[in-house]
Amino acid sequence: MITRRYVVSGRVQGVGFRYFVVRAAEMIDIRGSVRNQWDGTVEVVAQGSEEQLTQLEGHLHRGPRHATVESVIGTDWPCAPLFSCFDVTD
Repeated sequence: MITRRYVVSGRVQGVGFRYFVVRAAEMIDIRGSVRNQWDGTVEVVAQGSEEQLTQLEGHLHRGPRHATVESVIGTDWPCAPLFSCFDVTD
């Protein structure tokens, strides 16, 4: 199980990005959380296999129809807590 934190920037707030991420994560069967940040980015913390996280990252680069993703930066989190599902947090 790998935990990775992603910061997604661009036009990613107010376009359904968080709910897009939840649907993608449920489809891939990974756990974690997604939330808007004060600086206009979206933070995603996800747990799964390397293959699952690679699939999720592909979704993050695309985003929902009305989003414009400028960058996705992923960082491994070696000591993250275990998640039981994938949630939107505030």
